[in-house]
Amino acid sequence: MWVVKLGGSLLGSPELPRWLDTLVRISDGKVLIVPGGGMFADAVREAQDTALVNDAVAHHLALLAMDQFGLLLAGMNPRLVTASSELEIAERGWQHRGIVWLPSRMVLADENIPKNWQVTSDSLSAWIADKIGSEHLILVKSKTLAGYSKASPIAMQTLIADGVIDNAFAEFGAGTNTQIWILNKADSNVFAQGLNLEKLKEQALSVSKLNLT
Repeated sequence: MWVVKLGGSLLGSPELPRWLDTLVRISDGKVLIVPGGGMFADAVREAQDTALVNDAVAHHLALLAMDQFGLLLAGMNPRLVTASSELEIAERGWQHRGIVWLPSRMVLADENIPKNWQVTSDSLSAWIADKIGSEHLILVKSKTLAGYSKASPIAMQTLIADGVIDNAFAEFGAGTNTQIWILNKADSNVFAQGLNLEKLKEQALSVSKLNLT
C-alpha cells in the first residue's frame, strides 16, 4: 500500500479535486489518503489561545480536526471511503476502495506519540505508513519545491529546517522502511497512469533519512 498525505492548505485549490479523482481512479485498495488539519486545525489553535487549555487537549482537538478534514475529503468524492483502524484499512483495501484515514482513534490509543504541536499530520503520515508497512509515503505540499534538486535525495533535517516538514518528522520517519517522497500540489499527473515508481522518481523529491545529527 502507498500512503499519500494531502495537506489542509490544498482546500479551496483546483488541485485538490484533481488529486482525489486521480487517487480514487488508481487506488484499487492500494492507496491510503492521510488528511491534513487545515482550517480545522487553525480553529483549534485559536481556541487554545482563547481557552488557555494545555497542549494535550489541543493535540486531541487537532486529531479531530484531521478527522474533520478527512470526512470533508470523502464528502468531496463519493467514491472515497473512510477508515479509522488497521482492520478497517485492510477491509477497505480488500474491497478495492479509495481510502481516507481518520486518525484520532488510532493515534490517541498510542501513548508513545507526543501530545504537542510539534507532531502534525506530516509526522502522523509517517507513523501510519510504518504501522501498515507501506512501501511509499508521498507528502503533497502547497509550497514551491523549485529550490531543491531532484538529482539526489534531500536530507530530512534540511526539509525540517526549511519548514517543509514538521519538527517531529525525523522521530517518525527516520526509523521506517517506507520510502518518503515530496510532491507539489500541481503534480497529480505523476499518477495519471497509476502507481508508477519510475514516474515518481522523475518528478518527486526523494527524502534521505541519513545525516540526522
